[in-house]
Amino acid sequence: MTKGVHFGFISMAFVLVLIAACFAGCTSQTPAATVTAAPTAAATQAAEQQELLIATTTSLYDTGLLDYIQPKFEEKYNVKLKITSQGTGKAIELAKKGDADILLVHSPSQELAFMKGGYGLNRRSFASNSFLIIGPEADPAGIKDMTPEAAMTTLIVKGTNKTADIYFVSRGDNSGTHSAEKTVWSKAGYNYSTQIQKSGDWYIEAGKGMGETLQMANEKGAYVLTDEGTYLAYKKDLTMVPLVSKGTSLLNIYSVMTVYNDKQSAEKIQMANNFINFLIDPTTQADIGTFGVDKYGKALFTPMSVEVPTATAGWVADYTISATAITPEATAAPVATATT
Repeated sequence: MTKGVHFGFISMAFVLVLIAACFAGCTSQTPAATVTAAPTAAATQAAEQQELLIATTTSLYDTGLLDYIQPKFEEKYNVKLKITSQGTGKAIELAKKGDADILLVHSPSQELAFMKGGYGLNRRSFASNSFLIIGPEADPAGIKDMTPEAAMTTLIVKGTNKTADIYFVSRGDNSGTHSAEKTVWSKAGYNYSTQIQKSGDWYIEAGKGMGETLQMANEKGAYVLTDEGTYLAYKKDLTMVPLVSKGTSLLNIYSVMTVYNDKQSAEKIQMANNFINFLIDPTTQADIGTFGVDKYGKALFTPMSVEVPTATAGWVADYTISATAITPEATAAPVATATT
């Protein structure tokens, strides 16, 4: 082998070794650098989504109105609404503890006390309907078309006299409906705590929400005071019928307010204000005015934009004033829109 050939062979061998080394390097198990994908718009949106907790009443929640308007608000403001329902008294206590961002109830006297105590901002009324006294179609007490006060007087007289088939089921839970019942008793001349409660087997305190109370009264063949919206929502499952539906003491006003306490950030308060303004916005008012028509043949609520009911001074908060206050000092008392 000549010197040139030998040198060429060595050079070729060196090149082959170099190629093999490069190939091995390319196929090694060394982890490749990880590329972190940028967050998607949806992920960023979800991360920034704010939550608001609404404390409301069973009588409003059972109608399905909040389920109807919830997605509309959430889409508009990128907010997740959480809703807890119980009697007005319990809803107010929850709000007082700072465990809710919005209070949405129907007991004006309790609401005004809540606002006076500095627990709320921007109270606005947004809808109304009526309470009804319903009972067996046979109406063993004979109260049909009486005034609410005369009907309740008839019930207690016949109930305490142990007249057959006379029973009344009360919410008995310090709810807005229970408060309305006590108002009727008072206007009829009775002291609720001393003359009505524990007055006999005829008077039954359910201690439950409106839907469950209706079912209990239906099973018992009893009379009961209910808001019209919940009655219509449960009507198909009930044999009871409306017997008394007219009277100023049967007015049912729904109002909403922002919860205020040292746990609430200005940002959270502002978003709660957005919900109030959403409820009193003309578009939402129109939605409230048609809610239930397709299913029940009539609307479950009358929006304030259609009719502002005549009520005790201060009970109706003007729905035309936008909710802007974020502290009690900045809160101007809404002008009463109607008085008796």
